[in-house]
Amino acid sequence: MEGKKIILFDGQCALCSYLVRFIINRDSKKIFMFAPLASNSAKAILQKHGLSEIENDTIVLVSQEKVYLRAEAVFEIIKDLRGVYFLLGVFKVLPSSLNDFLYRLVAKNRHKLFSETPECIIPSSDIESRFLKDID
Repeated sequence: MEGKKIILFDGQCALCSYLVRFIINRDSKKIFMFAPLASNSAKAILQKHGLSEIENDTIVLVSQEKVYLRAEAVFEIIKDLRGVYFLLGVFKVLPSSLNDFLYRLVAKNRHKLFSETPECIIPSSDIESRFLKDID
């Protein structure tokens, strides 16, 4: 897993599931790996980094043993996507407190704004290797 970046996401959220698919489709270098926050793999990663208590509305990026949360994670992710999405990084100049406020506002209302029932991500054989295997 050298050089891989791990994204932990809410597996019960339609918006999060959409964003995982969005990232997969634009990650031409295949550097991102994924795991739902509720999985044992994600819990082990969080515990390793001293984050055993994390809200399920928080996106987490682990890159080179550094952990990014919420808006900061989003900005780090978009830097590696194919296309013009890196331009969204311009919002990083805003105070991190404002970016996190906006992130939390969307996160708090994500179930109201997006479908109540997420389209479950069942990885096809071509992307199955991008999802961390759950550990017991």
